[in-house]
Amino acid sequence: MQNAVNEIDAEIFVVDNNSVDGSNEMVIDLFPEVRLIANSKNVGFSTANNQAIKKSSGEYVLLLNPDTIVPENCFTKLLAFADSKPDLGGCGVHMVDGQGNFLPESKRGLPTPEVALYKIIGLNKIFPKSKKFGKYHLGYLAEDQTSEIDVLSGAFMLMRKEALNQVGLLDETFFMYGEDIDLSYRITQGGWKNYYFADTSIIHYKGESTKKQSTNYVRVFYKAMIIFAEKHYSGNNKKLFKFFINMAIYARAGIALGLNIIRKFWQPVVESILIFLSLYLLKGYWEEHIKFIKAYPKEMLTIHLPYYTLIWVLSLWFNRSYSSPFDFNKLARSIVIGTLIILMIYGLLPEDLRFSRGIILFGTLVVASTLFLWRTALHFIKYKTIDFSHRNYTKSILVGNRKKWQNVTRLLNNYNKNYQQIGFVTDEKSKDEKWLGSLNQLLEIVNIYGINEVIFSNESISAEQTMQLMAEIGPQVNYFTIPAESNFVIGSHSKNANGLYFGEQIALNLSKQEVRGQKRLFDIGISILSIFLFPLLMIIPRTRKWVHNSGSVLIGTKTWVGYSSQITDKLPKLKPGVYTTDYQLKQSNEQFAHNLDLLYAKNYNLGMDLRALLSK
Repeated sequence: MQNAVNEIDAEIFVVDNNSVDGSNEMVIDLFPEVRLIANSKNVGFSTANNQAIKKSSGEYVLLLNPDTIVPENCFTKLLAFADSKPDLGGCGVHMVDGQGNFLPESKRGLPTPEVALYKIIGLNKIFPKSKKFGKYHLGYLAEDQTSEIDVLSGAFMLMRKEALNQVGLLDETFFMYGEDIDLSYRITQGGWKNYYFADTSIIHYKGESTKKQSTNYVRVFYKAMIIFAEKHYSGNNKKLFKFFINMAIYARAGIALGLNIIRKFWQPVVESILIFLSLYLLKGYWEEHIKFIKAYPKEMLTIHLPYYTLIWVLSLWFNRSYSSPFDFNKLARSIVIGTLIILMIYGLLPEDLRFSRGIILFGTLVVASTLFLWRTALHFIKYKTIDFSHRNYTKSILVGNRKKWQNVTRLLNNYNKNYQQIGFVTDEKSKDEKWLGSLNQLLEIVNIYGINEVIFSNESISAEQTMQLMAEIGPQVNYFTIPAESNFVIGSHSKNANGLYFGEQIALNLSKQEVRGQKRLFDIGISILSIFLFPLLMIIPRTRKWVHNSGSVLIGTKTWVGYSSQITDKLPKLKPGVYTTDYQLKQSNEQFAHNLDLLYAKNYNLGMDLRALLSK
């Protein structure tokens, strides 16, 4: 960004919506010339941008997403074009994603009821270049052709300040999505024109701010469309638009929910079937060759085998055995724990329902073998190898010097990215064994080594060269970028993938949704256990607290372990804790408690909560 504004008079604003990843500190330390606006809460896209626009003094205003890379000559070209068009109110540019693919949201038409209908039923994708069906993304306009358009993308939105003074700023009724459509429409209604400028390109790594498959995206996006219709349409147009949008909400939400359920539960369901079938075959073998009986009572098939299956699958789930394609330690631990629980339940059953401990014990080996073979096959299909240590099949190279390559390798290792860091590519010849060749050999290097990820260092190669090389290599690999004079990496794998950012700032484990889910499951599990064991727990003084608080934790008004300080605005939100992070201290102060909270959020695992409960 700094290189792109070197030849123009510009001011740069960064608005932070209460992030918890150290972004504010990073901006202050690395970019002191940037004017930082740090909000104490997430005020939304429109409000945040308006805060900066109101403080700006330029002839033009540019809204730019943080997950973008701008070439050095972008603004000089764009401003020359804008100055040549006195009627220009807003302008967007050619955008590509993290694989170099053109992003169709670079140019869009107004979502009238007709256009919305074609998008909802998918005709815009079937006939993208049709002037009738392809109006949403204006697919009939060539991506390399500068044209007048209706709607700009909020990811890169240049606007003339005079036009904004006339039509107003972003409508803060829109929290996310729709605000760019609304402002684009108001610009054209004010007598100005919006343009798509094709003679410069930027990389927009994320493409969309949330995954389109998520129910949250469906809810927020279509709610924004309804706000737009209420504001700008009337009569039949409004009714038709709202009807189509409501249709889309239910259809897309249903599809998103279904896909999310399938994505989350398909493996446990398949493995439940595999476990049950393997036990069923074992039962038949046991009847014929071990017990020499015709058949076990029907309860063996209707009660025992189903609950064996259920317990083993639940054990796999709670031991996070589904969080990675293959982990032998997790698999073995889950099977053993499941077997012990099954044997405990078996021992509590009436004598007439205890049919065979042998099937349980031998079944443990059969189930473990079945799952081992199944997961080995899954691993091979995904990674084309049976090397189980090879969980992240990524061969990565850096376009930059050795020093930067060493920094990036260390950085990726700190983030547990088990990449194969093959080496670095630079025009400066080196005798170092990790030097792979020069820039003109990059495509050949990618093909020879089977590279599927390229990281560009903008200290060694310009953003413009980066985009040229991306175009030359094509979408066969994923691309990441290290901005000049920085030690953080940005990028994503496609326009529908979440943007990735990793740097030397603090990474909070408790910020991860899956980790927070595990904490909640732990809370629920301990609460239920406390309720069932309350007569015993009430006898022990230190566990009475479990019984007294189990109801509050179960309904979610408390958590078993929470923060101990009041300085929590930069930390992931937690309910008040029955116990707090300073449980081991006899005396504590606010700053020390805050440091404990930070360590807790950064390194969180279930063992930390368990230790807190057992230590009191």
